[in-house]
Amino acid sequence: MKKALLAACCLVASACKTAEPAPTPPSPATPSTQPQPAAESRPLSPGLDLASMNEQANPCEDFYEFACGNWVKTTEIPADRPRWSRGFDAVAARNEEILREILEGVSKGKAPEGLASAQKLGDFYGACMDEAKLEASLPVLKAELAKLTAKNAKDLARVVGTLHAQNVFPLFRMGANTDFKDASQMIGEVDQGGLGLPDRDYYLKDDEKSKALRDAYTEHVKNIFVLLGEPAETAAKSAAAVLEVETALAKASMSRVERREPKSLYHRLERKGLKAEAPGFPWDEYFKAAGAGSVQALNVSHPPFFKEVERLAKTMPAAAWTPYLTWNYVSSAVPALPKAFQDERFRFSQNLTGAKEDVARWKKCVRFTNMALGEALAQPFIDRTFGADGKTTTLQMVTEIEKAFERNLDTLAWMDAATREQALVKVRKIVNKIGYPDKWRDYGAMKVDRESFLLSIMGANAFEQARQIAKIGKPVDKEEWLMSPPTVNAYYNPPFNEIVFPAGILQPPFFDREATVPVNFGAMGMVVGHEITHGFDDEGRQYDAEGNLRDWWTPASDKAFRERVACVKEQYDNYTAIDDVKLNGALTLGENVADLGGLKLAHAAMEAWLAKDPEAAKKAEGSRYTPSQQFFIGYAQSWCSKYRDAYARQLAVVDPHSPPYWRVNGPVGNLSEFQKAFQCKVDAKMVRPAAQRCEVW
Repeated sequence: MKKALLAACCLVASACKTAEPAPTPPSPATPSTQPQPAAESRPLSPGLDLASMNEQANPCEDFYEFACGNWVKTTEIPADRPRWSRGFDAVAARNEEILREILEGVSKGKAPEGLASAQKLGDFYGACMDEAKLEASLPVLKAELAKLTAKNAKDLARVVGTLHAQNVFPLFRMGANTDFKDASQMIGEVDQGGLGLPDRDYYLKDDEKSKALRDAYTEHVKNIFVLLGEPAETAAKSAAAVLEVETALAKASMSRVERREPKSLYHRLERKGLKAEAPGFPWDEYFKAAGAGSVQALNVSHPPFFKEVERLAKTMPAAAWTPYLTWNYVSSAVPALPKAFQDERFRFSQNLTGAKEDVARWKKCVRFTNMALGEALAQPFIDRTFGADGKTTTLQMVTEIEKAFERNLDTLAWMDAATREQALVKVRKIVNKIGYPDKWRDYGAMKVDRESFLLSIMGANAFEQARQIAKIGKPVDKEEWLMSPPTVNAYYNPPFNEIVFPAGILQPPFFDREATVPVNFGAMGMVVGHEITHGFDDEGRQYDAEGNLRDWWTPASDKAFRERVACVKEQYDNYTAIDDVKLNGALTLGENVADLGGLKLAHAAMEAWLAKDPEAAKKAEGSRYTPSQQFFIGYAQSWCSKYRDAYARQLAVVDPHSPPYWRVNGPVGNLSEFQKAFQCKVDAKMVRPAAQRCEVW
């Protein structure tokens, strides 16, 4: 259930002059003063949704409004959601209904024939759904909490290691990762962590909203301790101790922007180097308790952070550690605790999401089961949703877009021949994974208890952490997937030099068997191009064709690349996320570069496809919109979205992706293909002046 320590670049991450400030989204619809792009009497292209569009808006003034305006106007965010989108969220909701049907059957002993881990799936989901038993979970919880006492640094190291073995991560995180300089080998890694709020900035900023959120968080922690049986006064002291430790860890943590530089996260010190760096923390005791007693090969992502861990271990009073360790354990276990704990968690989460209602229990249980046993649950899901033709067509699309990348390389005047040759080698070595793994994960060692969801969560967590630790010192398993197949997402993984498209996303509106080729290339093709471009964004470009962190760029091409991505950063810095909050162009840089490149590549691939497929071209041309217009509308409509204000504010701090409004209007303003498709005048809002246009790939 733990994600890889080095996150893959997921879909849901020429030099120019200073960009002009952009309007605050969503801008009012402006009636078009120019002719509509196609005759209204002709049918709309299959795959496009006329009801979502505001055809009275001028696409050259606000393309998002043109493609999504009526959808935004008429759609209500479900009460249990912080956002709703026509693409990701709607598809995920459909997938959840299918997974629910599967799990309801399996939990009642009606598993599909040959389903691996059917008993575990049924027991895990059944235990999760048994809310009466959740109310009786406190004795098991308190038995575990009684073990979390630390009178000295040695005790602390032992308890922290024991919790880490259960996939609960106070103080810092530990797991397995590829060696950045040798992508064929797995090594151990320790990384900053230990925070309860979404980001270190929540602890450090002094504006009124940040202070109010910290106060709400402290009250939440106090309330949890009260539910555990502490008097209010004692619980308040416990909450204060938790916040004191977390604030100290936040101050020692790298920012999200700093962590976007791979070289800053690679310090292969080995265990002996870590012990030399922070000798006051009993590392041998820790690794033994964490189930990693023999691990020596070790990357320390941010050494100064572990100096702070050492300082805290030596100076914090013993009385402060029990509340902090207790909070970490209980926080991770809330889904398996009585309703009062879950209600309190939801009450606080509203500060971050704005959701009006808690998520229904069945939805939670589907999600937890997918996290714990995703590749077992995926097998019947694949049988129901993903045909062989979907895999074949997607692979053809991927191949065409990779060819478009190769052709595009020859047009990049800023890149010299030596760097171009290396880029060509890399793109040709990208591994394409589509739909689902060739080999399913074995969950035989996972312990699941139908009578206790708390014990089942503990078993799933321990299984996953042991699986991670077992990788250390072994060759990388290039067949492994980092997402379960029902997931509605996609990713590029730099050390594997691979792009991965789970079956969950290969459905309408991203991929529609009935849609025209331009619509599918605009929606799913852009996703493919986006992930390919991640291999060459400001982070991905630092890895070579084999996945090693290695500088393969000449100084001249490196300088030219940096000038071009500086243009992208500056452009997005001028966009507004919500109210007075601007986008962070540095945090979102990789995703914005991937959006720009992905859209350009997908359009070129679409044109090449239609040139070779007369039938597809004929189908695309029999529409009120031209193929290029279909392409861009298909792209935009996959991003039609609405966000609650509190959630939009949170994402502006933590999300490396720009908001959907700018994922549509940002890239198209840089593309001459868009200007040509909609015959936009040079002074239109959706057309950036040539001197300010950003183009990397």
